[in-house]
Amino acid sequence: MTQAYPKVSIIGAGMVGATLAQRVLESGLADVVLLDIAKNMAIGKSLDLSDASPITGHEMTVIGTDDYKNIASSGIVVVTAGFARKPGMTREDLIAKNSQVVKSVSENIKKYAPDSIVIVVTNPLDSMTYLAYKTTGFKREKVFGMAGLLDASRFIYLISSELKVPRSSVQTYMLGSHGDTMVPILSKTSVSGKPIRELMPKNRIDEIVKRTRERGAEIIKLLGSGSAYYSPSAAVFKMIGAILADKKETVVASACLDGEYGLKNIAIGVPCKIGKNGIEKIVELELSQEEDIAFRRSAEAIKSSIDIL
Repeated sequence: MTQAYPKVSIIGAGMVGATLAQRVLESGLADVVLLDIAKNMAIGKSLDLSDASPITGHEMTVIGTDDYKNIASSGIVVVTAGFARKPGMTREDLIAKNSQVVKSVSENIKKYAPDSIVIVVTNPLDSMTYLAYKTTGFKREKVFGMAGLLDASRFIYLISSELKVPRSSVQTYMLGSHGDTMVPILSKTSVSGKPIRELMPKNRIDEIVKRTRERGAEIIKLLGSGSAYYSPSAAVFKMIGAILADKKETVVASACLDGEYGLKNIAIGVPCKIGKNGIEKIVELELSQEEDIAFRRSAEAIKSSIDIL
């Protein structure tokens, strides 16, 4: 008898979606549906991934398709579909184009996978997460965005490189928007338990924060075409693992708030305990006055994007 595996559907077969599919399959976590309006690309990538399975040694299956009927019974649906921001394109332009994509995708998720947990990756991430939440009508615990986990990972890598310490020794949180107004919580950033401010001068910390905020743009510029995909797919993969294994692991995700941190009607990066039901708990950190002001400023930037919707 063939073993039944969990099912993860990935909407968008670009570099983030395809790399995520590879991670999920090769880890043996779940079967995968890779869906894209470019049907042949999704099928082609699914065949390539399938051909690798005897070499990488897993028994998972992957289907490439443009038919949303194939996402039925998915436990998790990841939304990576959308347009990348190009030179000359304003934030409003990007919101207008990607809101159409995310709205259509969300309507199909509601129709074909009504019991799924939805993880949004499409940018501008926070406003697209809120749009997916509103369009699906799902409980807010079951719709969230991948952002702060990635931003914190970039921050950790740069800190560890600067101080020449193991990455695993660095603890931090990156709250707020997935963008220029992201908020590093320096009061809770440490290396082997020692506060970061005792290990590095303020001007150097500020430089690393700036580089973290600009890391995505730095990668886009260097690639010349396309954007980061190894690290975003790794962040989503970690979230999927936390859900499927019911880890109750705390990571920063873009969550739809209903009074937490004094905010409502917004999706914004905050620490969330992730398990089999999605967001099991939103963790409210005690922020310094400076951090709280920056967090409120970040929330205003997100709300202006939601207003455009």
